[in-house]
Amino acid sequence: MRSSTLLHFWLLALGLILATLGVLDTITPARAEKTYPSLFNTVESQSRRLQPFQKWNGMLERQVNERALYDGSCSAKRFNRCHLQEWRKLLASLSGKDRMAQLAAVNEFMNRASYIEDMPNWGVPDYWATPLQFLSKDGDCEDYAIAKFVSLRTLGFTNDELRIAVVDDANLQQPHAVLVVYVEGQALVLDNQITQIVPSSAIKHYRPIYSINEDTWWLHTAR
Repeated sequence: MRSSTLLHFWLLALGLILATLGVLDTITPARAEKTYPSLFNTVESQSRRLQPFQKWNGMLERQVNERALYDGSCSAKRFNRCHLQEWRKLLASLSGKDRMAQLAAVNEFMNRASYIEDMPNWGVPDYWATPLQFLSKDGDCEDYAIAKFVSLRTLGFTNDELRIAVVDDANLQQPHAVLVVYVEGQALVLDNQITQIVPSSAIKHYRPIYSINEDTWWLHTAR
């Protein structure tokens, strides 16, 4: 995501979709039994109505369907298991290791990929790639975050511990996406723009818009 104009257009469209579906009426404060540290110092409300998030849902569906390729032939020209070998070797090496070591290794591995915007890569303004597609063709900010999300789910992190967060980068005046991981009472940010893993409280220039995982999304508003 690079264009602030695209962000504002998308947010307007999302608001209209949510209003049409009645989703805004279903947003509730985060469940009391699940307490999270404040994400970028915001108040969050949640909903399980994920229908408007078609790019996210489409990526999850494609990711499940692509699993058949993981052990298939290397002959496919675009996506095949050979694109995944180094990634799968990494995940196997990280099995059972300390969680912070897992986070650091996954973050470093995915951040080695080259950044490429969606239009030259996919021919559309905004495309959410699966890890297989990302490892084959590189990608933009949400693709880094998605690949890290799926990697950590494979290593045993629960869905509740992970979120893709879409933010407004106040420094660059651009939309951006990162992975947030909740570990030992902290919201840690895995970001393709920041080398180190840092708590969300240490990042002052991100203004979260929404965050999402496999079954819930959260709307973020200023305190």
